[in-house]
Amino acid sequence: MKIINNKEEAIQELKRIATRTNSDNNNKINAIVGDILQDVKTNGDLAVEKYTKKFDGFNPKPMQVSEKDLKVAWDEIDSNLKRSLELAHKRIKKFHEKEIPSSFTIEGKHGDTVQRRWKPVKNAGIYIPGGRAAYPSTVLMNAIPATVAGVKEIIMVSPGNKEGEINKTVLAAAYLSGINKVFRIGGAQAIGALAFGTNQINKVDVISGPGNIYVTTAKKLIYGSTGIDSLAGPSEILIIADETAQSTHIASDLLAQAEHDPLASSILLTTSKDQAKEVLKDLYKKIDDHPRKEICMQSIKNWGLIVICENSESCIELSNNFAPEHLEILAFNPKKILEGIENAGAIFLGKWTPEAVGDYLAGPNHTLPTSGNSRFSGSLGVETFMKNTSIIEFSEQSLKVNSRDIINLAKSEGLHSHANSVQIRFQD
Repeated sequence: MKIINNKEEAIQELKRIATRTNSDNNNKINAIVGDILQDVKTNGDLAVEKYTKKFDGFNPKPMQVSEKDLKVAWDEIDSNLKRSLELAHKRIKKFHEKEIPSSFTIEGKHGDTVQRRWKPVKNAGIYIPGGRAAYPSTVLMNAIPATVAGVKEIIMVSPGNKEGEINKTVLAAAYLSGINKVFRIGGAQAIGALAFGTNQINKVDVISGPGNIYVTTAKKLIYGSTGIDSLAGPSEILIIADETAQSTHIASDLLAQAEHDPLASSILLTTSKDQAKEVLKDLYKKIDDHPRKEICMQSIKNWGLIVICENSESCIELSNNFAPEHLEILAFNPKKILEGIENAGAIFLGKWTPEAVGDYLAGPNHTLPTSGNSRFSGSLGVETFMKNTSIIEFSEQSLKVNSRDIINLAKSEGLHSHANSVQIRFQD
């Protein structure tokens, strides 16, 4: 992990980290994923089964997890874990219920009305990763806003292990969330099944949930025929700290991101040179006996960074430029620094708010924009699973009053028939 005290060098290094998934392999991956999607579109379940055997090493028959097995998973998990899932579910649901957008109507004085009406999509697919770790929290974060939105059918896909089994806690979270259609498939083939539909899996209107580069590429390629939440990249955290922050806290929070994935990025912006050295020392001490040591080492070595800044203003500038997925502010007055923050997916204030509270049960969604995308987008939420429609109704008087201006605007664009479609209604 580098320690940098030069601003211009820091800007270049942050840019390198932000673009870490923009590799020369993208065209190759696009071609591979494109072939998989076309095969699934043409051959449905047969193609899904073929790629599941090839990539995941098991035959997905039966493909669907029975409702009985979902209930068994819930019944068999530890009672303490069950309580924790229920608490998380309650908090996340309460937060997302506040997100429900309101329809509205505006009435004009000449008898015209304009409306915006919000409706949920008919059905949605949620992708829950397998692989290096199990993510029951991701089940809650995707299923709950879809349910709150009013989506009638939620289909969950998640890759099984070599024996074809999905993690029991993931299944328990699906049961708690009211999902009764769960399929033991993952990868690009699962995205294709959701996007195009098969004999066993209904075509969905929206797909949400994170995945590896093949899953993300599949979402990118099907977007346009099916809605998606976002194109999420590897996870990242940026911490702004001053001399009042405890180095051991900072090191722990950096590692909490690094343990996700070798491509995860952990960044510290600090105003204290001594703190930078202490954090680095503590970081490697904690990694030494970490159960995911190899993953942490790759992440920290390739995508970790410590920048020593002149002052908090410099920290804020670099942070806004990077636009992190997760931003922790560990400072004497975190709310003062918060005033200058413009770009971040989620912000965590003070020593008692490690990023992990947002991952699991604070309430706001943990599916967030990565790779600088918080400059123009935000977290997954209820609106991800909804659509709005404009409804317009003019009376004769209202059209007559506004006709001259509509005609003027139409003629300014050279669109004769637009103007005529208004004019003709007032001709004898």
